[in-house]
Amino acid sequence: MKLTRLLHVADLHGSEMCFRKVVKSVEMYKPDVITVGGDLTGKGIVPIVQQSDGSFKSSFYDKAYELRSKEEVMGLVDKIRMNGWYEWNCTPSEMENFRASEEMQARVFKQVIPETMKRWVSYAEEALRGKKVRLFMLPGNDDDFVIDEALAGSESVVNPEGKVVMIDDDHEMISTGFTNITPWHAERDISEDELARKIEDMASQVKNMKSAIFNFHCPPYGTGLDAAPKVDEELRPVMSGGGVVMAPAGSTAVRAAIEKYQPLLGLHGHIHESRGLEKIGRTLCINPGSEYGEGILHGCIVNLSKDDVKSYLLTRG
Repeated sequence: MKLTRLLHVADLHGSEMCFRKVVKSVEMYKPDVITVGGDLTGKGIVPIVQQSDGSFKSSFYDKAYELRSKEEVMGLVDKIRMNGWYEWNCTPSEMENFRASEEMQARVFKQVIPETMKRWVSYAEEALRGKKVRLFMLPGNDDDFVIDEALAGSESVVNPEGKVVMIDDDHEMISTGFTNITPWHAERDISEDELARKIEDMASQVKNMKSAIFNFHCPPYGTGLDAAPKVDEELRPVMSGGGVVMAPAGSTAVRAAIEKYQPLLGLHGHIHESRGLEKIGRTLCINPGSEYGEGILHGCIVNLSKDDVKSYLLTRG
């Protein structure tokens, strides 16, 4: 019996260490298909300020750095990238303007994000050249739209957003990184009604739902794959009895689509704390979870026959 091995990961949030582990997983797990299910980019910038004497100053994780050689600078750059942040080389005057201007901060962010994504794509293209592995990288709700162009045009990396794609001869996959509205009102947060329309537009084009895969960044509501810390109006965790209150944060539109169409597999992410697997009818839904901040890659290996999930295994490493 011919099986397709799929590796699903999500929520890398700019961690270069985790992305390199994704690419190197080809050697360890031997997947035919890799899906990176949303939230590819990081959330912060670390300025590296060039001084008049040619040295550099920076601060990262509350530690001050004075760097006097190219090797020292690159050592810090590696630390920054591996932890999911972005380095930005600047002058003291640029640094002053950066601190004072939210507009400049946004402009620099839109500059460094696609530069990093292009570097990731180049790394994947080089590492996967000659290997029969398909790599799908889906932007998530936290990802600025500037990365879409960086993901376009690659032979090895495919952005599957809004499309019906064949991952092999038997399995169609539809994908979206848009989510229901979150307290942070992220780039790709939309209403449940709009999300339902996006899903319906794609689902209506699927030819064989029995073997289809729904690759949706947001997990289905109330499944345990979407249990997140509840926050108040100031985005502080709600506490009760000495612990953080957890509440479902998934999408009712995603759940309704899975209940209606009963695809073979649901691939999700978004909620880092809710690693696990749940069944909705015949559909196996997966959230691999995320520990990107520690450089730990969470994933799930799924072995697929034409219309059945033969086996699965959550991974961490």
